[in-house]
Amino acid sequence: MFLEVNDVVAGYTKEVSILNGVQFAAEEGKVTVILGPNGAGKSTLLRTVYGYLKPRRGEVRFRGELLNGRRPSEMLRHGIAYLLQGHSVFPSMSVEENLELGAWIFGKDRQARARAIEDAYDHFPRLREKRRGAAGLLSGGEQRALEIARLVMTSPKLLLLDEPSVGLMPKLVDSVYEEIARLKDRKMTVVMVDQNVKKAVAIADQVYVLKLGANSYDGPQADFLLRMDEIVKGWL
Repeated sequence: MFLEVNDVVAGYTKEVSILNGVQFAAEEGKVTVILGPNGAGKSTLLRTVYGYLKPRRGEVRFRGELLNGRRPSEMLRHGIAYLLQGHSVFPSMSVEENLELGAWIFGKDRQARARAIEDAYDHFPRLREKRRGAAGLLSGGEQRALEIARLVMTSPKLLLLDEPSVGLMPKLVDSVYEEIARLKDRKMTVVMVDQNVKKAVAIADQVYVLKLGANSYDGPQADFLLRMDEIVKGWL
């Protein structure tokens, strides 16, 4: 399996575990969505995968390699990128300057940086139109697209997305999911935590549900849609 989380127990203090033996797997080139009520441990799971939290028990493996103990600063070089909740653009800098910051991994290779930025513009043409403008003047949806572009320009093998539409006006939400669907078209592996059940499941291949830090459901999109009312009862 491409990404595996096996029997993971993790939390922010020694006394309290947020994840209680979570099992999770993501297939290469697929979109896997993690759902659940507030406090279920969804974001904690992503933070554990990315190394912000160290499992007290269990394993996290990526392409067979054990990630336990890896620092977040190492993850991008291993091919894993992480989009945190909330906006992370630098508003006073231009769109292109924000993208240049995302190209740090190429070091002094100017040609590689230029190619990566052009590739980002090819896949996010709205950003090309506003490349010289301040990122803070973009709409909320465009800022989210910029954040995603800044991550995918490094060609990660795995993209972790934490609540990609949080804080956006409803009319902007569709554009964010359209961008994520395009990543699926590029055969990129995406693991996404979301509260927007219908929008997230619409682009998902596999769905997991957590409750109280433990597995509650997992199955393909088609099965989830058939059983959705039963599965989400009590928390939606």
